[in-house]
Order: sequence, then structure tokens, then C-alpha cells
Amino acid sequence: MDQPKTFPQQDQKQPGNQHQMHPQPMIIRDSYKGSEKLKGKNALITGGDSGIGQSVALHFAREGANVAIIYLSEDEDALETKKLIEGEGQRCLLIEGDIKNAEFCEKSIKLTIDELGSLDILINNAAVQFPKDDIQNISIDQIKETFETNIYPYFYIIKEALNYLKENATIVNTTSVTSYRGSSHLLDYASSKGAITSFTRSLSTMLVSKGIRVNAVAPGPIWTPLIPATFDDVKEFGQKVPMGRAGQPGEVAPAYVFLASEDSSYITGQTIHVNGGELIGG
Repeated sequence: MDQPKTFPQQDQKQPGNQHQMHPQPMIIRDSYKGSEKLKGKNALITGGDSGIGQSVALHFAREGANVAIIYLSEDEDALETKKLIEGEGQRCLLIEGDIKNAEFCEKSIKLTIDELGSLDILINNAAVQFPKDDIQNISIDQIKETFETNIYPYFYIIKEALNYLKENATIVNTTSVTSYRGSSHLLDYASSKGAITSFTRSLSTMLVSKGIRVNAVAPGPIWTPLIPATFDDVKEFGQKVPMGRAGQPGEVAPAYVFLASEDSSYITGQTIHVNGGELIGG
């Protein structure tokens, strides 16, 4: 297969989904001040070009980390993210490709090591969803696409990353509120996110003796490019939670900062719920 595509310069652009959103999502609060919580760290984020992934990347940079980003095809969003990270004085490596391909995942880890020198934080975040109200309308191809994107790459990436992750490294996975309460119109997506929740708990016990912590964040309704791209009507999106509104990526990303930093040094195998007040067990 081809080598992962990288962009050392900001001169290649294509239309990006995030730039087409109205209103634009809030990626980071103007008042957010970094305090070097991740100074000297190197992070890899899948799906880091927009939405929650972009917000996590920018927060990490403001906290002092260099960031490598894996993204599928949205060059414009990826290059904008690179610009934001470099604006924080940190390095950003962009890697374009399909995480459903195990060889690509392996090469992406190696490229991150080659370019940044080490890997301290791994964020598994990329995902797809295809709303369907009837299981009869969920095709076999859709099931494969959902699971091969949303959970299979966790195995591919972590298997390779463990050749480089050292004691005190952290892994943070993106699960979902749907993993806990289900979703009648996102059956396959919710099922894949449930797998991520179980994966997080199981991997945390597997790696605890190595001094590597594994946790997750379970966002509720967050205003990201995935929402207008997959739902026909978004006017009422997020209004059913107790807070009565959708959340913003910049309201989720600080949870990843916490789990990636020493502030959470006694936490592993857990999930932080950022969902606008919906009460969730587990």
C-alpha cells in the first residue's frame, strides 16, 4: 500500500465539512489558559481534523503537546487544525488515510515516532454513523463499515503503539452516551460504542501492570460535522438533555486533557460522561 500522506506545508486544500457548518462549532474557549499539563508530550489523535478530535488537538497544543493527526480526506479541516496547533507553538503532523486498513494504522504509528520522536498519548476518536430507524434497513455493508471504522482500528493502532508506549503513557478512547442508554436509530453505531466501552475496561486491566492508563470519554449530543452530515433535521438536536442544548467540542476536550495528564494519575478503566446532564449508570 501507499505510504501515509503527510502535509509539511499548508498549501493543499479541499472543501472541509466543518467549514460548511452553521453555526460554527466552538473549538476552544477564548478564556482557556494552558498550564503546561502536557508539556513535552507527543500525542496521536484519530479523527483529529474536526469536531471533538480537532478540539482535543488544540487543547493539547495549548497544554504544551505536539500532535499527530490521522484523518480520512478533509484536507481543508486538517490544514486548519495544523495552523491552529502551530499557532500555539507546537508541532503538528498530518497523516491522511483510512484507519480501516491495518497496515495504514501501523505505518501511521511508525511515522509519528519517526517525526515526533516518541508517543506518550493516544486518542482513539474517529467514527462514523448511519441513522436507520429499522434494523431491516441496516445493510450488511453498513454494519461492516461501522464496526470496521469504529472499533477494529483500536486493535490495529494499539497493537503497534504498544511497541513504543512507555510507563505513564495514556490512552483515551471516545465512546458515547449511546453505549449506555442505547439508541433506536443508531443501532449499529451504539453497538460499536458499547464495544469501545468494554474494550476500554478490558485493556485497562491488561495494561495496568505496564503503568499505562486507559480511560474513555462518552460524549452526549455534541455539535460536530458528523451531525449535519448524517441527520436530515438538526433543529432539535441536543434539546432533550436536561441542559436543553447540544454541547460544543470545546466543552468536551478538557475531559481528554484531564485523562491524558497527571491530574488523573489514579484513574484507569473509567469513563467521563460529558452529556448535558443525562444521568447514566456505569
